[in-house]
Amino acid sequence: MHATLHLLTRTDFPRIERRAIETLQLNLGYRCNQSCVHCHVNAGPNRKEEMTGETIDAAIDFLAASPAITAIDLTGGAPELNPHFRRLVIAARARGLRVIDRCNLTILEEPGHEDLAAFLAAHGVEIVASLPCYQEENVDKQRGAGVFEASLKGLRRLNALGYARANSGLTLNLVYNPQGASLPPAQAALEADYKRYLGGRYGIVFNRLFTLANMPIQRFGSMLISKGQFNAYMTTLRDAHRDENLEQVMCRSLISVDWQGYLYDCDFNQQLGLALTDGSRPRLHLTDATVALLEGLPIRVAEHCYGCTAGQGSSCGGALENETAPAPSCGNARLSI
Repeated sequence: MHATLHLLTRTDFPRIERRAIETLQLNLGYRCNQSCVHCHVNAGPNRKEEMTGETIDAAIDFLAASPAITAIDLTGGAPELNPHFRRLVIAARARGLRVIDRCNLTILEEPGHEDLAAFLAAHGVEIVASLPCYQEENVDKQRGAGVFEASLKGLRRLNALGYARANSGLTLNLVYNPQGASLPPAQAALEADYKRYLGGRYGIVFNRLFTLANMPIQRFGSMLISKGQFNAYMTTLRDAHRDENLEQVMCRSLISVDWQGYLYDCDFNQQLGLALTDGSRPRLHLTDATVALLEGLPIRVAEHCYGCTAGQGSSCGGALENETAPAPSCGNARLSI
């Protein structure tokens, strides 16, 4: 089930302590309209796993009992494919929560979802959108033929609704993943390149670029193993580890929930089956837990955690540091407009 699990669980990664929980990250299911080679959840059109209405209700109840949580982070798969997605967004916004939608952009052009962008804008949903390069060849290589053009259509639709426009209050951030077994380049410099290229050539604007390291698990981990690159990539991550990044890793203030409602320290632990446990149960469910209980539990670490602390560091909000990273590049693309 987890091809890389036995390679990752024995580790000397430093112990880290949880702080106050601010974000509840919900994986609404593994169904997606794309199948990307870097996908750490192995999502795709044929996946059937999906969070039920009952589990959505449990999440809403958990949030109601957890006033210290200020944000929900909706992921997948394509989280918007879950039939309860909009109900969850409305309930969260009614409580004044920040809502983050991890959107692949192409879902905005899928039949039956033509009004999705307008819904997100109407409810002030923050969009974090995957666009692993600013050039067509590299995006389509990583995500499938035609994805770049469909992504541009989605971005234009969001910009037309006010996303990333001055004083709109609508946030649109993009996400970069490396093309292969390498660390992301410097986030700030690459963001400048993205803005110059997408703005100059296509008239597209966005707020921030997040650079994320590829995690050696699920589809990407299996690819590394098949190419004989797994050990070399882990050496790259370990050699680039920086202790100062430990202060800002996402698991300190985030709890991840899988499509069945079980709890994890992060989305990566979720994909490895490293569930949160209180010692009496092998894994905790939303209906078993309170914030007070979770904040007292240790964070489970393994070798893949070096992916969050290597180089600039990497979290759901992008790089943790910006000073030490390779020069910016987008795959093998050259920046020209």
